Amino acid sequence: MTSTAVPAPITEQEIFAFHEGGKLSVETTQPLDSQRALSIAYTPGVAQVSRGIAAEPQLAESHTWASRLVAVVSDGTAVLGLGNIGASASLPVMEGKSSLFKTFAGLNSIPLVLETTDVDEIIETLVRLRPSFGAVNLEDISAPRCFELESRLIEALDCPVMHDDQHGTAIVVLAALTNAARVTNRGLAGMRVVISGAGAAGVACATILLEAGVHDVVVLDSRGILSAGRGLDGAKGELAARTNPRNLEGGPAEAMAGADVFIGVSSGTVPEDILATMAPDAIIFALSNPDPEVHPDVAARHAAVVATGRSDFPNQINNVLAFPGIFRGALDSGARRITSAMKVAAAAAIADLVGDDLAPDHIVPSPLDPRVAPAVAAAVADAAG
Repeated sequence: MTSTAVPAPITEQEIFAFHEGGKLSVETTQPLDSQRALSIAYTPGVAQVSRGIAAEPQLAESHTWASRLVAVVSDGTAVLGLGNIGASASLPVMEGKSSLFKTFAGLNSIPLVLETTDVDEIIETLVRLRPSFGAVNLEDISAPRCFELESRLIEALDCPVMHDDQHGTAIVVLAALTNAARVTNRGLAGMRVVISGAGAAGVACATILLEAGVHDVVVLDSRGILSAGRGLDGAKGELAARTNPRNLEGGPAEAMAGADVFIGVSSGTVPEDILATMAPDAIIFALSNPDPEVHPDVAARHAAVVATGRSDFPNQINNVLAFPGIFRGALDSGARRITSAMKVAAAAAIADLVGDDLAPDHIVPSPLDPRVAPAVAAAVADAAG
């Protein structure tokens, strides 16, 4: 019989006790339980391996952990819903990210929180550290700096680099929208999609949806619809040029009228009367945490499918569905870049894991589903060629 007991609330004492001493440790892969083992692992035996790598640098990939090590890098400027809290305060989050890499993808990773927000300094630091790791997961770095940082790091480093706040969110959104379209008998190409938020996640969501074949995407920032008439530059200007094909102007009311899909990745709120103007059988992804742009119960009055970023409502859109498998697949395949094709393949793999149990309240698998990371890794490796 299934228990219907309500879980006890999580207390502050329980949370701090869980994190005491940190959430990570280093373990040896070989026992050091004899003089012979010490002589092999350290001096004099290790010198032979070092000489071998000096003569044949590619041996580092098979005889050190670097090629399978992910650096989880943050400057602490955009942490969860906490904002710019600094490097030290961001470290528990980065430790958590490393724990997820190990748990879901079997990858070792190390948190690196940097006491600088200067893009040049961050790049220089990671270039100098490059022999120590095999991939970089950028995390909780504020926009618009995150766009320049990721772009320049991809060019500076010969290994996979991905800003998860951008692309992890976008990949899971595409997976969820693919299945929400199936549930509501729509095609992606014909959807009218509104994205609230023009930061890291909003830009990436718009980009991947356009790449997946959605033609009508309208993006809102705090001042309204991104449009050519606003004279925007930088990332917003570039996004305005690729979106808003009907040349809408105004704010949420103008953007949302007749829209099939609302994707919230901002801290704003959406009045219920505006939701009521959306198309029949609308799809609402209110993803801000801990407070969604619209409460799921309110969204359900106007939408056929509702998703949030929270674990206490159905259809949780969570980055953990994407990033462990993406990095695993990239490292398994020896890829030097994480490409658009790999991201779209990852989204398809996530969506495909929901089969006969597809329903309005089940459009993505659970973050705890053990099939997810292997499926994503395989799809990414295949797409890497």
